[in-house]
Amino acid sequence: MKTNVGQIELPPLSAEEMGRYSRHIMLPELGKSGQQKLKQARMLLVGAGGLGSPLCLYLAAAGVGTLGVIDPDTVEDSNLQRQILFGISDIGASKSERAVLRMRDLNPHLDITPYRETLSAENALSIIRDYDLVIDGTDNFPTRYLVNDACVMLGKPNIYGSIFRFEGQATLFNYEDGPCYRCLYPQPPPPGLVPSCAEGGVLGVLPALIGSIQATEAIKVVTGIGSTLKGRLLLYDALQMQFDEVSIRRDSHCCVCGDHPTQTQLVNYQQFCGIPASMEPLPFGEITPQELQQRMEGDKPPLLLDVREPFEVEICRIPGALHLPMQQVSAHLEEWDRKQEVVVHCKSGARSAKVCALLLEQGFHRPLNLKGGILAWIDSVDPSLHRY
Repeated sequence: MKTNVGQIELPPLSAEEMGRYSRHIMLPELGKSGQQKLKQARMLLVGAGGLGSPLCLYLAAAGVGTLGVIDPDTVEDSNLQRQILFGISDIGASKSERAVLRMRDLNPHLDITPYRETLSAENALSIIRDYDLVIDGTDNFPTRYLVNDACVMLGKPNIYGSIFRFEGQATLFNYEDGPCYRCLYPQPPPPGLVPSCAEGGVLGVLPALIGSIQATEAIKVVTGIGSTLKGRLLLYDALQMQFDEVSIRRDSHCCVCGDHPTQTQLVNYQQFCGIPASMEPLPFGEITPQELQQRMEGDKPPLLLDVREPFEVEICRIPGALHLPMQQVSAHLEEWDRKQEVVVHCKSGARSAKVCALLLEQGFHRPLNLKGGILAWIDSVDPSLHRY
């Protein structure tokens, strides 16, 4: 499909705007008309975190006339290592709302809208429809597939970026008959195979580079200058300071953007990615922090298994817990009585849920997952511990 960001009459620039954007306007490739196209453009930023921070700042500074920022989360202390939009005074506040305040302070000439909600199959089409292009700064597979499918169905370019540890990726999907995300990744990986940044870490400066590449692509798409990353997946390794590139072709059999698409509606993307819905019964039990506290103080306390990484334990730990990183649990199963009560915890409950499932498969009778992980324990039992 040919994607067009609009060919209507360009808006004028005021004398103040001419001065503000003078370094753009003096570029022959961009010029006054390019800056007018940026003023006319409407971009939606999905995520105001690591990638969203440079995206918000640079696109606002560049003079993109209409920007939307969607992010349901609040700022946490652990975000500040890489999410340069925020400071200590923002902790606990809405990311999307604080991002918009910062962007308006940087450039008051723009129309910026915060969306303090989760992008979902129910609202994606109605939100994305009002924008020329979407920039994906998310960190999970369900939202990436959702953004991709919605963009294909609405004919919007999708500027993709991802980061993990020391590596990043960026490309441009669904642009001028180019491939979409599903052409590159037709199916999501099995749940738990790819750890999140919260589990594996990320170099703080990495999103600055990948987010800036995404912002550059957005400017080029709107203004029509240069060559884009359409059909090219850019790979960056910060440890080796090395860029590589992989060619991507549109799959004519793609279920969304192919010649004969079989998926024409948005679906349940949590289910598509193999993530159980919150209302689905778990194969193992859950325990609240308050309930765990009572049992730990009882006559027969359970075996409390902390499956986080060593550096996490150095930040905070629940007294009496046995620490064993998730990857090492399977090697120690024979050391424990399968009839005893075992409570497993991690940071927020995801990794510990995987360990509970493993214990259940291995014949343990009473594995319980600490609901909300150690973060919930801090919130409701011991606020003296440090969050991260």
